Amino acid sequence: MKRLCMILALILATALAGAVPTYAQQICAADLNGNGDATDPGETASCLPTQNGSFQCPLQQIACTVTAPGSDVCPVGAQYPCEAPASGGTPTCSPNACQDTGATPIVDTPPMSDPGVPADGAVDANGNCLANIEIFAGRAMRCRPPGLRNTFQNCCKDKGKIVKDGMGSSISSLGTKIAVAKGVLIGMKAAYAAFQAGATAGQAASAGANAIIAGIDPTSIAISLAINFMIEVLLQGCDQEDMETGMLRGSGMCHEIGSYCTAKILGICIQKAKGHCCFNTELGRIIQEQGRPQLISFNGIGWGTPKAPYCRGFTPDEFQALDFSKMDLSEYYADIEARTQGQIQIDMEGRINAYMQTVQP
Repeated sequence: MKRLCMILALILATALAGAVPTYAQQICAADLNGNGDATDPGETASCLPTQNGSFQCPLQQIACTVTAPGSDVCPVGAQYPCEAPASGGTPTCSPNACQDTGATPIVDTPPMSDPGVPADGAVDANGNCLANIEIFAGRAMRCRPPGLRNTFQNCCKDKGKIVKDGMGSSISSLGTKIAVAKGVLIGMKAAYAAFQAGATAGQAASAGANAIIAGIDPTSIAISLAINFMIEVLLQGCDQEDMETGMLRGSGMCHEIGSYCTAKILGICIQKAKGHCCFNTELGRIIQEQGRPQLISFNGIGWGTPKAPYCRGFTPDEFQALDFSKMDLSEYYADIEARTQGQIQIDMEGRINAYMQTVQP
């Protein structure tokens, strides 16, 4: 148990430093609950030294049976060696092999790091857009539920609504709301960089919050919630993409696609991640979810896969083909209870028209 705590502490330090471990450790993993992976607590452990200088996995460890003086056999299989612990005691065995991470490192899948569609594309001499126009485009993102790589902390846990859509139909207001969500990326980078440089979690969170609200309407984000969120996830060992996805996910701006394995040892998954498409606004996420089933261009593709989310926005033609009368926007209505549905509908139409004015030449 002491060695397990040591390896988890080392992995936490490595996660906060944003690097793959370079030290050698003897660890083992086992699918104890039969769900196809070893991502649950208690399914990964640090191996224990034995008297002959080797290591033994503590998972499913069992005392050996004495068959003759000085002769022992493993009850779960004679192929598993019986070894006495380095500290002394009865010989034991385990059906689970130890892995030297120095000789065969843990295989990690890097974060998605999707920058999304650039806000401003190339234009010709007359100001006409030369690139593809995408309306309500999203970004492929991931966060990690409890596993070995994040010290069994839930980096996907919902911490509440921090980023807000707000209301308003002007182009400048719409641009502000988009800037708020994009500012989350800048804020997470600032907080994570400060923490890596030696700042306390509180100092790093403050730096991140300052970066988020720079140049935008501060009422569009719950600053105190954002600071508390960043402090908590930094101390948990969540990385930058975990932080950003967690904040947008809790704010209702992400569509979860599913889970995939992001770290393996001996072919056994020891860390999972949840793939998402995250959008600049909650309304954008709702319209994507309600609009995609109406369009034949998304048939067979859907949202892609958890490991490779398909988060593109609508083309102008696709957007104009959407039937908003068939969309259930009750989730959005419920989120802004202080306004009548008629007022919301008017504002929504104004925002959509404003969006079309910004993307069309």
